[in-house]
Amino acid sequence: MLNTELAVQFFLQIAVILFACRVVGLIAVRFGQPQVVAEMIAGVLLGPSLFGLVLPELQQAIFPWDPTQKTRDSQAYLFPASQLGLALYMFIVGMEFRVDVVKAHLKSSIAVSIAGMAAPFLLGAGLAAYLFYNTELFPEKTTLNEATLFLGASMCITAFPMLARIIHHKGLAGTLMGAVAIGAGAIDDVTAWCLLAVVLASFDDNVSHAFYSIGGGILFMLVAIFIVKPILHRLRNRLVDESGELSDSGLAVGLGCMAIASWFTDLIHLHAVFGAFVIGAMIPRGNITQGLTAKIHPLAVSLLLPLFFTYSGLNTKIGLLNSWYLWGMCLLVFLAAVIGKGVACSVAARLSGLTTRESLGIGTLMNARGLMELIIINIGLQRGIISEELFATLVIMAIITTLMASPIFDLVIGPATKTMLPGSSDPAIGT
Repeated sequence: MLNTELAVQFFLQIAVILFACRVVGLIAVRFGQPQVVAEMIAGVLLGPSLFGLVLPELQQAIFPWDPTQKTRDSQAYLFPASQLGLALYMFIVGMEFRVDVVKAHLKSSIAVSIAGMAAPFLLGAGLAAYLFYNTELFPEKTTLNEATLFLGASMCITAFPMLARIIHHKGLAGTLMGAVAIGAGAIDDVTAWCLLAVVLASFDDNVSHAFYSIGGGILFMLVAIFIVKPILHRLRNRLVDESGELSDSGLAVGLGCMAIASWFTDLIHLHAVFGAFVIGAMIPRGNITQGLTAKIHPLAVSLLLPLFFTYSGLNTKIGLLNSWYLWGMCLLVFLAAVIGKGVACSVAARLSGLTTRESLGIGTLMNARGLMELIIINIGLQRGIISEELFATLVIMAIITTLMASPIFDLVIGPATKTMLPGSSDPAIGT
């Protein structure tokens, strides 16, 4: 396609995606689901699993798709636009991240994180070994070590951006439960991405790539904390206008920092979302973060994030699971995910001193895979580490575990008494 043809196609796709997400959202809200869950489902529905199955010619006309990427089609712009949406959203999450609350409950966050990594990783690795020897869900060029590491990492991932959206949707931002879940989710996902770096390095037959990613990530954190953060705090008066509101220059500086951070973490194969999140946490709090969030949030959430879910949905072919055996494997993956993540995190939270209600709530929140799961398995599919059948299986697991989060959380928490955590304007769910 020519550039003008791509632009025309893009505008049509945006309209179809946004209207589809809102229609599914109207249905989802009746079942107590946040809009983000509706967007996940809408993305799959717009792909070959439903739209392409019922009206294949129309679906291909609206979303021209070449899996080999030899021609310029929807992937040429949907992918970079979706990555921008992810980075902008994680930038917002970083700005809303309360380091003080996480520090105050670091013990619980670490305990939940370790349990939420170890249990699902072991279950995922064991399941990967079974699938490797007894099925064709891993391509021939994938080794046993790569299969176990990848599926283990996929199992222990937490939907960090989605976790943040659910916490915001439930009014838990800044609360004990929200802080522990966010802290544990952040630790889990960084560790999972380090594991993925090892897998990709092994797949490229170059172990130095893993050291490059992990070392680069540590360096980035040090630079962000000890250089970027002090500079931004010194410049804070220059980022606002005479009335104290965020200026255009302040918006440009914030977005520029986000872009550089995302570029660097993408360059070292830790993904743009982590750079955006970390740099967001470095932005001076108060009128600057409030101004940036107010200007960025509507565009990122309402326009760009739905593009990512659609991009992922266009890669999902649920129809490939065409036998009871494959659906049985899908069930095994789902059970391993729930037991390894939800149950293990709940037990760890309880043992760390949290109440039973808070522990069950945290386990439920941590069990949601959503966005980050889709990111990591998309990479696995693109690199040829997993088959399309296993990709579809993991997409189903990601959607169901995320669908479970809101209703089970409401069932577990119930009409809890709401108290206030020190320094927080959001209600905390008490015992």
